[in-house]
Amino acid sequence: MARPTLEIVAARAAVSRQTVSNVLNSPHLVRPETRTRVEAVIAELGYRPNRAAQTLKTRRSQLVGARIEPPRDGINRVVLTHFLHALTSRAQLQGLRVMLFAADEDRDEIGQYEQLLEDHDLDAFVLTDTHVGDARTAWLAERQVPFVTFGRPWGALSAYHSWVDVDGGAGTRAATTHLLDIGHRRIAFLGWPSDAAAGDDRRDGWAQTCAAAGIHDERLDVRVPEGLEHGRAATAKLLDLADPPTALVCVTDSLALGVWAEVTRRGLRVGRDVAIVGFDDSPTAAVIGLSSAAQPMDQAAAACLELMHTVLDAPQPAPTPPGPVLLAPQLVLRASTARD
Repeated sequence: MARPTLEIVAARAAVSRQTVSNVLNSPHLVRPETRTRVEAVIAELGYRPNRAAQTLKTRRSQLVGARIEPPRDGINRVVLTHFLHALTSRAQLQGLRVMLFAADEDRDEIGQYEQLLEDHDLDAFVLTDTHVGDARTAWLAERQVPFVTFGRPWGALSAYHSWVDVDGGAGTRAATTHLLDIGHRRIAFLGWPSDAAAGDDRRDGWAQTCAAAGIHDERLDVRVPEGLEHGRAATAKLLDLADPPTALVCVTDSLALGVWAEVTRRGLRVGRDVAIVGFDDSPTAAVIGLSSAAQPMDQAAAACLELMHTVLDAPQPAPTPPGPVLLAPQLVLRASTARD
């Protein structure tokens, strides 16, 4: 069977050859409905752009670098794995290759940047897990290396760049509002220590919603390290209060599973006696019936690639970086918040 060509894709999708080229190389120029139709035809036909020809035409390597982080939590890292899979799959449709590399911390990652740029002349990098004082973005910006981050700059004044993120505060606001709607008035929050900006963003959604409802109680604002056991221990203390919470909103599914473990250990019924909401909507949440805020990872990966194309097409350094893109999570309700 002959290899499908760009012209065949264009004919099947009822668009011009240039439109197909734009979907592959400058998707931000194409209307979303047209882009979706063309991408479906590309996937159906198994079309792959001629990478050698693209490299000669654009003088780009068509390689994008992204870091794989070391395993720290089997539940939460599934979410980042989903993002990297979506990023890699979508990049392939556009004739790009994502070069994954391992690094334990920021210094190691910067060392990999130097090596990869020297050995493979990568076009750009996609960064994840941004944080306050992120040395990686400063290093890339100083050297005018194109990059996009999945995560906000988090207050770093020197890190004005293109980014995509999920609105954590919107997710916890939706969770807290739902708990209020079904009658809860003692709603606790299990979050990360205060040096985690993403965790603070999620906490703010809960705190603002509780304050607006006139039910904010500082004793129910708990900060613990990540992990199931930390969630279980924190829940034990909360349930020992004279007026314990009837619902808990958690910064991750991992902490929420710790809450679940302690609630059931005490013979209480999840959902009816104590409601629980996690964040990330991991596969585990779906299996056990945990309500959780789902991050739109496919949409985030698409947005990162779209911004990256814009960054690559712009002069370096760009006078005004494209973006940002802030995506809304979706609250997925299951048995853990069902009172009946």
